[in-house]
Amino acid sequence: MSVYTATKSAQAGDIDELGHVNNAVWVRWIEEIATAHWRTAADSAHVETYVWVITRHEIDYLKPLLEGQSVTGRTWAEQPKGARSVRLMEFVGTDETVHVRSRTTWAMINRTTGRLQRVTPDIVAPFLP
Repeated sequence: MSVYTATKSAQAGDIDELGHVNNAVWVRWIEEIATAHWRTAADSAHVETYVWVITRHEIDYLKPLLEGQSVTGRTWAEQPKGARSVRLMEFVGTDETVHVRSRTTWAMINRTTGRLQRVTPDIVAPFLP
């Protein structure tokens, strides 16, 4: 499996009234890391031709992250079905404790036509084992 990682650190603006990272920040981090993986691993022609949009999020918030703490986001993709691909992600602390797990369904759109585009083997190859 092709795993992509990125580190995120909780800043003052990420913290909610309960003193930990706000749920909306986790969603933003999920999108940022998935997009970075696409732009890093995909063929540049594919990045220019297609864009991914989120159609569904499932998120398990397991342990709060406090200001100043960091996590490593790890993401990988499952085998796509048609125009959709499920991307899994987990955020782990320095002690390997999982703070958040997510399962996000993405749909691939052709930038020119604005229509769903089937994910072909050449597009998904860099993201699978």
